Amino acid sequence: MAMKIQEDCIACGACLPECPTESITDGDIYVIDPATCVECVGHYDAPRCKDVCPVDCIVKA
Repeated sequence: MAMKIQEDCIACGACLPECPTESITDGDIYVIDPATCVECVGHYDAPRCKDVCPVDCIVKA
C-alpha cells in the first residue's frame, strides 16, 4: 500500500526532504507515486510524510 496526499495540501514542502524513496513530486498539490512509496518501511517506524505534514492531509491510499 502507499500513502496519498489529499486535496487540502498547501504545498508547503515539509514532506519532500523526508521521503526516503523520493516518491513525492511537487506542484499545486503534491503527489506520491504509489509505485515507489513503501510507507517508509525499512527506513522509519512510521510514514515520515504524514508525521511532518502541518495540515494532516496525507493518508493511506
